[in-house]
Amino acid sequence: MPDPAVPPTPPVPLDALLARADLGLRRIAGPADPAVVVHWAHTSEMADPYPYLLGGELLLSAGVHVPDGAGAGYFDAYVSRIVAAGGAALGFGVAPVHDTVPGALVEACEMHGLPLVEVPPRTTFSAVARALWQLMAQARTAELRRVTEAQQSLATAAARPDPVPSVLQQLARRLGGRAVLYGPEGTRLAGAGPEPGEEVRTALAKLAEVVRPPSPGHLRTPSPGHLRTPSPEDPRPPSAGHTRASSPGHRVGSGPDAPAGSPGDLHADLTARPSSASDTVAGVRLVAHALGNGEGFVLGTATPQRDAGDHTIASVAAVLLSLLTGERHSGSGAGRSSALVRLLLGAAPAEVAPLLGGDRWRVVHGRPDGRAAPDPVTASALGAALGSSLVDVAGEVVRVLVPDGRAVERVPGWTLGVSAAAAPRDWPAADTQAARALARARATRAPLLRHGDRPTALTDLVPPAEADAHARALLTPIEQSPALVDTLRTWLSLHGSWDRTAVALDVHRNTVRQRIARCAALLDADLDDPDVRMELWFALRRA
Repeated sequence: MPDPAVPPTPPVPLDALLARADLGLRRIAGPADPAVVVHWAHTSEMADPYPYLLGGELLLSAGVHVPDGAGAGYFDAYVSRIVAAGGAALGFGVAPVHDTVPGALVEACEMHGLPLVEVPPRTTFSAVARALWQLMAQARTAELRRVTEAQQSLATAAARPDPVPSVLQQLARRLGGRAVLYGPEGTRLAGAGPEPGEEVRTALAKLAEVVRPPSPGHLRTPSPGHLRTPSPEDPRPPSAGHTRASSPGHRVGSGPDAPAGSPGDLHADLTARPSSASDTVAGVRLVAHALGNGEGFVLGTATPQRDAGDHTIASVAAVLLSLLTGERHSGSGAGRSSALVRLLLGAAPAEVAPLLGGDRWRVVHGRPDGRAAPDPVTASALGAALGSSLVDVAGEVVRVLVPDGRAVERVPGWTLGVSAAAAPRDWPAADTQAARALARARATRAPLLRHGDRPTALTDLVPPAEADAHARALLTPIEQSPALVDTLRTWLSLHGSWDRTAVALDVHRNTVRQRIARCAALLDADLDDPDVRMELWFALRRA
């Protein structure tokens, strides 16, 4: 059956047209299949309508072409030509030529599996066509509304603190299936929606390889068994850059005009991968979209059926994921690569910092408000929000290096601690400042805290050398235990709150009590005395 060139409107189920009481249509032969859809209506009284059909039509005829005494042979040939042309159904008008639908026509339609609809005398063919266009307009409006709502929900998901999982969850919900993000090496980075069977999972992973751009010097040859031409069940022609999969002998083309089946086609197109590909396995429709960042990320979807607007919705998700997974530059990629190589070869941070785009930087520690630990993609999204690609995932905390000239503001869904601006030689100290600011921010439930955001204090009037010497002398009994020093600092900063200190340090409140009691014993000090607390706080700020 030829592939019909369909209009840019969604098809209408034949059952929806039959349900119109004002038309009075009645199916009298052929399969009662709810999957039968009509793309348009066409009236013809030709004995052989094949040359005038594109496929997907409800062909309307009053039987003017039927000769007197026509038998089963005539109707068999007539119906077979409609089926060969891809006609969706035949509507036969009763009166003025025929009082009833010819019995031989009913038998021929039944034999060839073509739905036959009786059109009563009171219903004109124009009324049938008008009703069809009305149903198409309603379907198109519903499709546009569905796509618009999906776009809004996907955009909202992309703005969440965990944007990639959120986008995948929304996409899976909107498509009613499974959505998976594959990394450049084919690893499954994230997924959402019902998990399909092993056969479908394997097929979707293989389909992702069809669209993944080959890395330099290493061209992957897609399996020809995963490339197919459109089928009657999927009548829409492929858009530019869209390749369907499953029948050997067809090239991976970049558009609907790409020739198929000739030897050497597959080899000739290895470097021009399609932007998307589709297949059907075990009754599940699979689609793979190459993300536009060119870094090898692929979005895969597995849905039990194909609905109008699915491709548009998945394309929107692919664009958003391209932005979320793409590399963000605070300096040139070559500069960052050069900086990394020099560090690995022994250069000092101060020497490579100019290659990153600045001399002074702030260290930001971030922790997502949810319980889930951040993954590399979520960490990259935080870096993108802060305007930096220099991101590191350290357990449950994400560390970001941000140029001093770039403002660090609140990021919804994250708790942030920000260091003072520092030169490269002071980055380790800035890292400690950011960690302390984050701990205090989490304990006080503040979305963002900065180190050193305060006016000049009395302690600033003490000469630094003398202040450091005093701090070392005062804290000598506990300086060999970092846990005691950090606990005492956090406990004093939170005004002696056991619970908030436990939260900030991720320990049990009884552990905090034990450590503070140990500090009091080693320091031989009454920690309930405000003067003692003041002295210790002064010393700890110099430590």
